[in-house]
Amino acid sequence: MSLVEDLLAGDHRALARTITRIENRMSGYRDIVGELHEHTGNANVIGITGSPGAGKSTLVDKLTKHYRDAGHTVGVLAIDPSSPFTGGSVLGDRIRMVSTTGDMDVFFRSMSARGSLGGLSTATADAVKALDAFGKDTILIETVGAGQNEIDIVKTADTVAVLVPPGSGDDIQMLKAGIFEIGDVFVVNKADLPGADRTVKELREMIRTREDYTANGDTSPITTAIEHTTEGTHWEPQLVETVANSGEGVDELVSVLQDHAEYLTDSGARTERDRLRYAEEIRTHVREDVRYLLAREIENRGGLDELASAVEQRETDPYTIADTLLDPIESCLEEQSTELDQ
Repeated sequence: MSLVEDLLAGDHRALARTITRIENRMSGYRDIVGELHEHTGNANVIGITGSPGAGKSTLVDKLTKHYRDAGHTVGVLAIDPSSPFTGGSVLGDRIRMVSTTGDMDVFFRSMSARGSLGGLSTATADAVKALDAFGKDTILIETVGAGQNEIDIVKTADTVAVLVPPGSGDDIQMLKAGIFEIGDVFVVNKADLPGADRTVKELREMIRTREDYTANGDTSPITTAIEHTTEGTHWEPQLVETVANSGEGVDELVSVLQDHAEYLTDSGARTERDRLRYAEEIRTHVREDVRYLLAREIENRGGLDELASAVEQRETDPYTIADTLLDPIESCLEEQSTELDQ
């Protein structure tokens, strides 16, 4: 645990090594994350998502500089597409993020999505814990931008900002299909380009429609999981126009992000959101661990091809094989339950 001690003492190399262990799922990473957990819960975690080309990297760069100018320490996790050959990050250079180059109070890391449809790998939440425990005041997560599947960010970030470039009808349709429901703040970036006014108008109408659904109790499972009303308080999604290249609108965006952070705390919604987040995290870890145990059991029984061949020969059926594979796990759980009852 000397690595944890060094990280908590503010050693940047220890932080980098910890995140490497987490991302590569190296031996002992779970123990490290477990040790760090009690030191988390202080950072403000902001997710920046949206379609490719919306200007996420440039805006994250400007936000990072703004927070640094305000005296905040910042951690940036840029989630990139996975290499089909190595599984690693494809866009690791991030040449657009240059405003804080050389600033030791900014920790930047590109991470691979590892094939996750939602654009975030399980390792992302663990890396956020490392940055939080290290003492970063603000943590920015830039997602891949994978269309309507880009919803996993809500399981990790406290505040989600959705970027939409102007004049992009397809992006508006994408929002209607999915991530529109998870946005706490909507940002029309590149607002100096033609079509920005129309995009702003369409987004305002969508936000109004979403609010009507919420008021009527007609919400989707995603919205239900993230919308919180405590003692009559409610957060209405905000719309901000920015031009990330010049920094125009960034001050207003930071102000709105801060408003949402204060809302989460004052309304009690942060506590409820954390509870839902941890419940989902536990569910994810259990699902991954069971998948690993089953994969090992399949190999012990000759591999999937041999089992499939037995089904093909009508010697058995898929349900019977599934039951047989699960029997050892079920027996162990029943045995433990019996011991606890005693």
